[in-house]
Amino acid sequence: MHASGKLTGLTALCCLFSFLCTCTSSILVDVWHDPSFTAPPLGKMLVVAVRKDATKRRIWEDAFTGALGNHGIAAMSSYQLFPDTPPDTNQLIATVQENRFDGILAILILPTETNLQHVQGYTTIERNERYTPAAGDNRSRSYTGTEKDERYPPYRGPYWKRYRSYYREIEHPGYTDSQTVDFRAIDVSTTGAGGRLIWSATSRTPYPATVTDVQRGIAGLVLTDLEKRRIINPGK
Repeated sequence: MHASGKLTGLTALCCLFSFLCTCTSSILVDVWHDPSFTAPPLGKMLVVAVRKDATKRRIWEDAFTGALGNHGIAAMSSYQLFPDTPPDTNQLIATVQENRFDGILAILILPTETNLQHVQGYTTIERNERYTPAAGDNRSRSYTGTEKDERYPPYRGPYWKRYRSYYREIEHPGYTDSQTVDFRAIDVSTTGAGGRLIWSATSRTPYPATVTDVQRGIAGLVLTDLEKRRIINPGK
């Protein structure tokens, strides 16, 4: 019973540790690409983050612009051309034609989700020692094994009855924890022949940390997949 109790507690702790570890990084889900895209890798791109918050918009756009630059792409953040709000469709078309961008990378924020995670309860075993006092000692006192007190005669019983070990089970009840998850859509389009979507994915980020940490992680995931599919050139 003790072994199974320890195993149950260990299993629960491992599950909790695994759950917490998954809360520290982003992943890409629902990744799609156009297999018919055989044009040369994109070389000049406009990055657009559709955000009302001007500061966060700049952080996201700069993150992808910098990452694309490491792949030899001449990338520009849209706020450099439209500092107040992201460009609308007509503005985007005119900007692409005027600046001869061959690709657009757009980041759109999606509704967040709150998931409930149940952490199973577990049992641990605690060992305790009980000291048997000498005959006539009716008081509770600590014993170190070094003191000598003639008022209390030596213990005369069997040794194993002087110190007794006993065990007790400690119940740790389960509980329910909540997990907030942020989602973002990232689309990559070409601008030639009227433009078409060639790559799309959704990023999933549990327990977001700072905006800078999140966008750098997602930018790395996106560009790694774009490189693998030869939509952009390999990084430096």
